[in-house]
Amino acid sequence: MKDLNINFHQIKMNNDWKEFLKDEFFKPYFLELKRKYLEAKKENKIIYPPSNLTFNAFNLTPLHTLKVILIGQDPYHQPNQAMGLSFSVPNGVKIPPSLINIYKELNNDLGISIPKSGDLSFWAKQGVLLLNSVLSVEAGKAASHSHWGWQEFSDAVILNLNNKKENLIFLLWGNFAKNKKRLINTQKHFVLEAAHPSPLAGNRFLGCKHFSKVNEILKSLNKTPIDWDLNFQD
Repeated sequence: MKDLNINFHQIKMNNDWKEFLKDEFFKPYFLELKRKYLEAKKENKIIYPPSNLTFNAFNLTPLHTLKVILIGQDPYHQPNQAMGLSFSVPNGVKIPPSLINIYKELNNDLGISIPKSGDLSFWAKQGVLLLNSVLSVEAGKAASHSHWGWQEFSDAVILNLNNKKENLIFLLWGNFAKNKKRLINTQKHFVLEAAHPSPLAGNRFLGCKHFSKVNEILKSLNKTPIDWDLNFQD
């Protein structure tokens, strides 16, 4: 799959994921997606996240470590926010409202002190795939790449995981993510649904207790629970 690195503006993806998803990279929709991406770069449009972080979720969560999939919508579109992980922002960047509510639930559920950093890389490295349905966005233009073909790609990721793996835990927060349930065999996998963590959803996310529920499931499967505590990064 070295062609992906060359043609897709030198973007690199973890080799095990590349092999797992190899059929997608040469389908017409993905070739058109690559064309649009490269065309935008030639026009000097600012795209988030930076190209080396487009596939960051896959690079931080190798396939063999995968336990949990947390589905987001699309990247943050303001400077310095998007880092290729759903809901996550780099250390030192102001924590967005949705992530604040995620942290509040983490505190309510597990008693973990609310972190000062919005960087969720620690979760990713433990097997939590922080997957946005759309993997890029033009600066200042929310959802501007939502019709590029990224959703077809992320749906293919979910379908491949559904078909080829078992006992994965999917976290579907909000109606957009819940729509992905149609791609998941709930007899093979676990699905936990909740309202979106955004305050605009009326804070109905609070009380879902998904963090403890994930770890209860992992323990039942004799897998190592996720250490959700991000305070080591403070």
